[in-house]
Amino acid sequence: MIPKRAKLISVLIVDDSTSARTMLRSLVESDPSLAVMGVAQDAYSAVRLMKEQLPDVILLDLELPGVDGITFLKRIMEQRPLPVVICSSHTEFGSQLSFAALEAGAVEVILKPVIKDVASKQDAQMRVCDAIHAAAQSRNAHRMRTPIVAERHKPPGPKLTADEILPPPNAARPIPVTEPIVVIGASTGGTEALRVVLEALPADAPGILIVQHMPEGFTRTFADRMNKSSAMTVSEAVDGQSVTQGQVLIAPGDRHLLLKRVASSYRAQVMNGAYVSRHRPSVDVLFRSAASAAGANAMGIILTGMGDDGARCMVEMRKMGSPTLAQDEASCVVFGMPREAVALGGAAQTVALEKMAAAIVAFGRNRRVVSE
Repeated sequence: MIPKRAKLISVLIVDDSTSARTMLRSLVESDPSLAVMGVAQDAYSAVRLMKEQLPDVILLDLELPGVDGITFLKRIMEQRPLPVVICSSHTEFGSQLSFAALEAGAVEVILKPVIKDVASKQDAQMRVCDAIHAAAQSRNAHRMRTPIVAERHKPPGPKLTADEILPPPNAARPIPVTEPIVVIGASTGGTEALRVVLEALPADAPGILIVQHMPEGFTRTFADRMNKSSAMTVSEAVDGQSVTQGQVLIAPGDRHLLLKRVASSYRAQVMNGAYVSRHRPSVDVLFRSAASAAGANAMGIILTGMGDDGARCMVEMRKMGSPTLAQDEASCVVFGMPREAVALGGAAQTVALEKMAAAIVAFGRNRRVVSE
């Protein structure tokens, strides 16, 4: 019997630039599990196409003539929610619009690619196609239909591990009791998940380091937005910065974030380096550094996201004595990274998103009692 071929994921590209539409179409069609059902230069053209056929995923620019992208997105979410990936420009205005889009229901934000050479084209193919696959498996896809899990085209280049950045933790080396630290990894749907967690935390919660898969230039805007709504102090991490109680540091886009211990205190290390688990920043890199530097003084949390970044090195954290949590499937936009963490034995338990803050507070209080 001939095996039944997986259904292709249909994509509608909406962008006012002819060159951008051509480029994005080429990138999407480089993945044989994706199919471009149409391209549109504005919201009106997109609506006409959608009357004939609904796409599985919309790839949407926000700066459109006539009806702007945010207004169009809100109408989609009100009338017929579909998975939407925002393809935004690398500007302060573009990043502000992008976060407004995420709040309005978009699944993911990616940076509009600039292709200069073969390497940048391969990177763009991976980023665009991965975002579309994540969107096709998101909660919005669940609401409309059974999520499509097409056979994924193998991305270009090798998939590297955290060994590229730092060695595995040494379990034989004792780690002194210190102040509690929390490390969190997230991807698709993570900006809203992190907002829920951070807004529920008190000002004296343990110091937190976060890797959220996000383009360069967007993380500072995200940190600024979280700082305004959180009782904790939230900022984009700076190399050498102290990690203290009541502080949240977010990995800069396109840079790895590591935890370093200096005597009984901690500092952030921000560095360049290879893509790990196809990401920079990588959750695996952050988790391995926490396992090595803090051991049982650190709690590891993995939130919504596609793929497996963080799962392997969460196993290392657990072996070093760290409490480890994964967001439960019901509250995830994409139950990918948490699922892998549970499957590999890295996550000791799954927790609903709305209970994550309480778990962090309890860990902080219990750990401080141990340290006294």
